[in-house]
Amino acid sequence: MPSLAVKLYSIFFKLQQRYVVHNLTKAPIHGADPFGVTSRREESTAASNPSFNDGVATKDIHIDPFSSLCIRIFLPDTVVSPDLVTCEERSKDGAFVYSGYSPQSGAKHKKLPVVLQFHGGAFVGGSNDSVRNDVFCRRIAKLCDVIVVAVGYRLAPESRYPAAFDDGLKVLNWLAKEANLAECGKWMGNGRRRMDAHVFDGFGASMAEPWLAAHGDPSRCVLLGVSCGANIADYMARKAVKAGKLLDPVKVVAQVLMYPFFIGSNPTASEIKLANSYIYDKSTCMQAWKLFLPEEKFDLDHPAANPLIPGREPPLKFMPPTLTVVAEQDWMRDRAIAYSEELRKVNIDAPLLEYKDAVHEFATLDVLLHTPQAQACAEDIAIWVKKYISLRGHEFSY
Repeated sequence: MPSLAVKLYSIFFKLQQRYVVHNLTKAPIHGADPFGVTSRREESTAASNPSFNDGVATKDIHIDPFSSLCIRIFLPDTVVSPDLVTCEERSKDGAFVYSGYSPQSGAKHKKLPVVLQFHGGAFVGGSNDSVRNDVFCRRIAKLCDVIVVAVGYRLAPESRYPAAFDDGLKVLNWLAKEANLAECGKWMGNGRRRMDAHVFDGFGASMAEPWLAAHGDPSRCVLLGVSCGANIADYMARKAVKAGKLLDPVKVVAQVLMYPFFIGSNPTASEIKLANSYIYDKSTCMQAWKLFLPEEKFDLDHPAANPLIPGREPPLKFMPPTLTVVAEQDWMRDRAIAYSEELRKVNIDAPLLEYKDAVHEFATLDVLLHTPQAQACAEDIAIWVKKYISLRGHEFSY
């Protein structure tokens, strides 16, 4: 059984979630909001810091002018030599201009794999710049030695399905565009290769994101989803398989699904036995699904909710290697286990990590982040992910 501290925290968290979901249910939403929101005022946020604070530099980018879609980039300090960990630029008069990491021109840079991370929050809460997500992404960036791109997708009910899934696809395509722009910038008009060039827009600003251009290797891309973010990650993996070479140079080599937010019309044993379990109970999650899925056709066997409905494309045998993390005290565990089993039946490398006495979001939620079990989970994920990011040229398509 979970510890007394976890039980007490679960009671507080469930009350808070019920309050948030109840208010969202009662709040008037006048039609779909294309711009949307990516965070709630109840969520405490962490400011970005472009210097290598605690071994990781971060920056926020708003990548879509027509919506609130944004990303936070986490860059570990392994990309630079120790004497360049801090960097400060000043104007001629000594006034402060910028303090943070900026890749050196004309130098070869260390390339790191890219992890696209999708936060949890039942599609109605959470954010990519929350304190808890910031801590978790820093941990993954350091343990895996990767660049983490945390996606701030639009939340429901302001932006219902498919907004969050479309946002994930936009980021994947944005990553491909950035990689192609960076490659274009390495060549001069006479065909000679140069290391310090960039493609500039009409205002003279670099169009290629400098951290990703210098250090990102999109041919080793991993999708990592937490709770409802795992649903988005699995959707993204399917889209990447369908796109094939159209996403070049981005190649999804693996995905990590942490306690997926799967559900279906036919309840599993855990959905019945643990319906009132810790952290997230089924009734609150049902309200969240009603706020997220299309109002005119509410169906728990919707492709966004149930990964095992027949006829989903592509066939499972084309899916990338998939690591699934489940918690013993999570009512959603059985469907995630079943999905992992189906992947193994078609010879996909799909290991299952089950943590005893653990609750939903035990490795990513506030105070639980600092427990030995949360640290062990992150380390287990890093061991498996490194197996695939050390390999180049893996491609999954049909």
